[in-house]
Amino acid sequence: MLICMCGRYQLKTEAGRLAELFHALHVEGADLLVPRYNIAPGSPVLIARDTPTGRRVEHVRWGLVPGWADDPKIGYKLINARSETAAQKPGFRGAMKYRRCIVPVSGFYEWKKINTKTKQPHHITVQGADVFGLAGLWELWQDPAGNELETCAILTCAPNEMMADLHDRMPVILAPEVYDAWLDTDQQDATKAARLLKPFPAEKMSAWPVSTYVNKAGNEGEKCIEPVGQQGLFG
Repeated sequence: MLICMCGRYQLKTEAGRLAELFHALHVEGADLLVPRYNIAPGSPVLIARDTPTGRRVEHVRWGLVPGWADDPKIGYKLINARSETAAQKPGFRGAMKYRRCIVPVSGFYEWKKINTKTKQPHHITVQGADVFGLAGLWELWQDPAGNELETCAILTCAPNEMMADLHDRMPVILAPEVYDAWLDTDQQDATKAARLLKPFPAEKMSAWPVSTYVNKAGNEGEKCIEPVGQQGLFG
């Protein structure tokens, strides 16, 4: 099992709620959305982004594949981008300047190291939010035959006080009032946009331990987010 920061998350909401929160004109596959409790790298995920026809919520693959890549498998190594260096890194700088997005989530997971052999999964949410947005980047890749693949990565930053107890990084959680600024690549260049990438206030977040059931990407359902006591941490 290889789990990275931020390497798993949950999304349980309706298309109408996504359209409302992100001011989107269209939500792809609106009638087919189902609750997902264990979203893993390499799978299709929803992102909100600005397009020539307006803001849309659409599916891409999680794991960014730069346009210059020879092999799309590089995406499995680029599920996250460090906010402090994204504007300079070859794999992310183009997207940081021109292709920013927001990844809707209802919660995400982090694994706290207990000892050399054990990591305890935790589920983390924003208090009072059924869905919230993580800062992301997206890219378009083409193979030699012209087949297109759209992908994304989630930006990370230094942890707040709560997250520091779990990991040395955390995903960038954007407050709703900065969604428009983050997505506006015309008025907000990469330098200005980077100022929005900071730790979310710890006092507005909640976290609880869950069982190692979530460790396997194929496991789904509410069991992934159920709190566990000391007797059930590793069940």
